[in-house]
Amino acid sequence: MNRKWWHLGIGLLWLSLPLTAMRYWLVWDRLPVRLATHFNAYNQPNGWMSREASLIFTLVLLLFVLTTFTVILLRIRKPDTIAWAVLGMFYVITGFLYQISGSVLNYNLSGESIHLVPMIATLFAAIFVVVIVAFSSKRGQNLPMGNVLAEEVHPGRLWALVFFLPATVELAVIYAIPNFGLRLALGLGALVLLIAGVMAWSGFHYLFTSTGVEIRTVGFRLRSIPVEQIKQYAADSWNLKGGYGIRGLGERRAYVWGNRGVRITTSDGEVFLGHSNPGRIIHDLDVIKQ
Repeated sequence: MNRKWWHLGIGLLWLSLPLTAMRYWLVWDRLPVRLATHFNAYNQPNGWMSREASLIFTLVLLLFVLTTFTVILLRIRKPDTIAWAVLGMFYVITGFLYQISGSVLNYNLSGESIHLVPMIATLFAAIFVVVIVAFSSKRGQNLPMGNVLAEEVHPGRLWALVFFLPATVELAVIYAIPNFGLRLALGLGALVLLIAGVMAWSGFHYLFTSTGVEIRTVGFRLRSIPVEQIKQYAADSWNLKGGYGIRGLGERRAYVWGNRGVRITTSDGEVFLGHSNPGRIIHDLDVIKQ
């Protein structure tokens, strides 16, 4: 039943495609031949398209986004809390695109200003909800007190700089532009980048105790794996296409900032621990498994 609702949720995303086309069709005869489709920081138009090009661009963009979302979601075999949260975020993103296209049409029909602030606030609220769910789900119970036999750290300092640089640029732009909506969007984007940068700089901390493995970042416990749940483990590579940070939906999770690590099979799914020297993780797991 859970899979049935999951597939239904994915399918309903695609309703946005015919709804967008219908939105254009209903006002087609009233649209000017040349539409304002791009706006500057003062909410004034500075880019134009024919109405045919605007329709094609909007539908192709939406088709690409929906296809990407569908490919990601169909790979999930057992939807969990974070998977449903991500599905909800995809609905918000799709709604955001639908609302933007509608706002562009309204501007060209009646000169109605495009109100970005509520749309952007909703979008980033959805992102923060997913982040909170990602941090709080699959954590497991606190492990019983045990001797810390080893601690490994897996930072992503290069990725931290990649996050900090655009965040700094965005903060500089915020200072220079007068548009409140753009300031809000850039400010929320900079906040997300700064949080990601701090996480990457601090890295993932793996505590190996006599009772299991604890995964932390910035002092926050992300997950606990009791030793009795660890079935198999082996050094493995991480594909760049999988992304970095806290990754995975359903029964799989990865904590990774590089291309190497150890894949652990547990009674609750798979966990990938990134590390530049996987042999150290293997050794520490051997110790706690005796």
